[in-house]
Amino acid sequence: MSKGRVMAVIWRHLYNFKHRADRWVDAFYWPAVDIFLWGLTSVYIRDLATDIPNIVTILLTGLVYWQVVWRSNYEIGVNLLEEIWSDNVVNMFSSPLTVIEWMVAVNLLGVIKMILTIGFAFSLVFFLYGVNVLAVGWLMLPFIVLLLMNGWWIGFLVAGFIIRFGSKIQTLAWSGVYLLAPFSAIYYPVSSLPVWAQKAGGWAPLSYVFEGMRSVLFLGTMDQANLIKSGVLTSVYLLVSMVFFVVMFKQSKKIGLSSLE
Repeated sequence: MSKGRVMAVIWRHLYNFKHRADRWVDAFYWPAVDIFLWGLTSVYIRDLATDIPNIVTILLTGLVYWQVVWRSNYEIGVNLLEEIWSDNVVNMFSSPLTVIEWMVAVNLLGVIKMILTIGFAFSLVFFLYGVNVLAVGWLMLPFIVLLLMNGWWIGFLVAGFIIRFGSKIQTLAWSGVYLLAPFSAIYYPVSSLPVWAQKAGGWAPLSYVFEGMRSVLFLGTMDQANLIKSGVLTSVYLLVSMVFFVVMFKQSKKIGLSSLE
C-alpha cells in the first residue's frame, strides 16, 4: 500500500471541500439546524414535562453522536459519487491506485471531517444549551469508535451498490443510513419499540452503542455487555461490507467502469 497514493485521494477531496459551498453546508449548516430545532424542541418538552429532567441531554447527545455515523457513511458514498459526477472513475483506477488504498483514504478522510463537524456540534450544544456531552470523558471513546466503524460498514455497503449500478441509485448515499435509524435507539430505548422492531434492533449494532452511551451519561458506568455485542456485530458487518464492495468493484470492472460515467 502506498502512503502517497492514499494521501493523494485525501488531498483531492479536502481541496474540493475547501472550494465547494455545498460541502461546507453539509459539514456545518445542517448539523447546526438540527441542533437548533431539536434543542429548542427538547427544552420546550422539558418545561412541559418536569418529570423528564434529562430530555435535553438525551436528545442532544443522540443528535450529536449520530453525526459520527452520518459523516463517516457520507464520506464514502458521496466521495465515490463525486468521482462519477466528474467522470474521474476511469482516470482514478487506471492509475496505480488500488481499490484498497482508495478505501483507506476515504476512511481517513471521513475521520478528519468527522472531527471538524463533531467539534463544531459539541461547541454549539454547549454554548446554546449548556449541555456538555463530553462530561464523562474517556468512557465515551470506545462507543465513538464503534459509531465511526458503523458509518464505515454502512458506507461501503451503499458504495458497493453505487459502484455496480452507478449514479441512478445515488439517493442511497444520503438515505441508506436512515433505514437503520428507527431501530438504533438514538433518542429512545429499544424497549419502547414494538416487539418486531425490538427483534430488528437486536441485530443493529448501533442500538447497543446508544443504549451503552446513555448508561455512561446517566449512571457513570460502562455497559460492558452492550459494548461487546456492538463490537462483535460491527466488526462482522464491516468485514462483510468491505468484501462486498471489493466484489462489486471487480464486477463493475468486468462490465467497464466507463459505464458509470
